[in-house]
Amino acid sequence: MATVVNGTVLIPALNGTLINKDDCTIGVCSMDYAQIEYIPTYGGNLTYCIIFAVFLLAQMGLMWRYRTTGFFVGMFCGLLLEVLGYAGRITLSGNPFNFDQFVLYLVCLTIGPAFLTASIYLCLGRIVIVYGQNISRFSPKFYTLTFMVCDFISLLLQAVGGALAATQDANDPSRDGVNIMIAGLAFQVVSLTIFIALSMEFVYRARKARESDLNFDFFNLRKRTMFRILPYAIAVATITIYIRCVFRVAELKDGFGGELANNQTAFMILEGPMIIIATIALTVCHPGIAFGSAASWAAANWTWKKSNKSDNNHIRMVSQETATPSIAESELNDMKSRV
Repeated sequence: MATVVNGTVLIPALNGTLINKDDCTIGVCSMDYAQIEYIPTYGGNLTYCIIFAVFLLAQMGLMWRYRTTGFFVGMFCGLLLEVLGYAGRITLSGNPFNFDQFVLYLVCLTIGPAFLTASIYLCLGRIVIVYGQNISRFSPKFYTLTFMVCDFISLLLQAVGGALAATQDANDPSRDGVNIMIAGLAFQVVSLTIFIALSMEFVYRARKARESDLNFDFFNLRKRTMFRILPYAIAVATITIYIRCVFRVAELKDGFGGELANNQTAFMILEGPMIIIATIALTVCHPGIAFGSAASWAAANWTWKKSNKSDNNHIRMVSQETATPSIAESELNDMKSRV
């Protein structure tokens, strides 16, 4: 039983003496007083940390090559938070009583994927432009701004919840912080669900559309193999992040002391690997690689000003297909009719 003396939390050590909780280490205090009820695996968390660090460097190189600044910001922030989060878990493997490292791991790994989804949302808007705004139910600006706002709300709730959970009184714990974090994660799950549904609906429209209905300016780009793979890569990344978010909601449902929150096997399968798979998909099929050049990526960006460019492209293609025959063609047709 913890005791507070002059503002200092004292707990019984394994030898029966009272010591400062901050002085607890493995072998000195019972794991009942640790931040988590298990010792995080050093090798597993180090492996995840290295993987995310490698992909962070890869994303930096790809941004330099293709100038995908907006996409990079989301990926950079998300991957950096993953590295920091697993660095915190590596420290906890040596001392699971360290509260500061617990907060570092908890907050960073909770909010990190929200930045990755922001990069995904940017990609959808450009894909809509490449295929043609006229075949989409909503404008690319609507897709991007709507889900970016949802992402911000989710991120804000998770960050505020994590901050409250980190500053709560250890002797009088409150679930307010945890509940706010769960609300943020649940909001992310809902927004991802809607995003998946609208993305599938757009893919259906694109498959059913005639070539003359599509944006003529990006005819060659749509034939690129890597560009054709991009929607599948985004789908893989979205689904794996979705699975991870559902897991985190279930994990935090019973608080930090819940059974699932202290199940290391579940965490090491449904947290790290899901984000690693998403990262692989968004790196191997990086939008810069898929679009082929920085110029193509920039050309597919939407603007605040309304444009009829795609409509003009459509009109141009239709006019080419239905143009009046030339004089030579007319004379040839007349000769054929006489014969």
